[in-house]
Amino acid sequence: MSGETNLTKLLASMSPACDNMMYGFATLPSKDAQGLSFVPKCMFQEDEGITVIATIDQLVDNNIECMGPFACITLTVHSSLEAVGLTAAFATALGKADISANVVAAYYHDHIFVAWEDRDSAMATLNALPEHN
Repeated sequence: MSGETNLTKLLASMSPACDNMMYGFATLPSKDAQGLSFVPKCMFQEDEGITVIATIDQLVDNNIECMGPFACITLTVHSSLEAVGLTAAFATALGKADISANVVAAYYHDHIFVAWEDRDSAMATLNALPEHN
């Protein structure tokens, strides 16, 4: 399954969904990330260490300092990793609404982390996006 590449179709069918969990972003030395007692939403290796995205509860329960809380909005359309313009379209719309977006592109879907207090505005902005294209 390669996913959708047509930007018009992607925008019309992106169907954003917020899971209403509070997430945090943390960074750990590579050696510390190996022994996590929970499965994070995302881990990414950077030169400085491992970025971990997990629920605030998971991070706090494991005494891991984090930034947050953030909400995770998933675009439920199966977008191709080769699709052009989707990230730019939603990032531009969120930027115009003064909403910071931290994006993780996974194999099937794009996941947008926004400040917890911005989640409703972000959902409204994303849901309105197909109407403007």
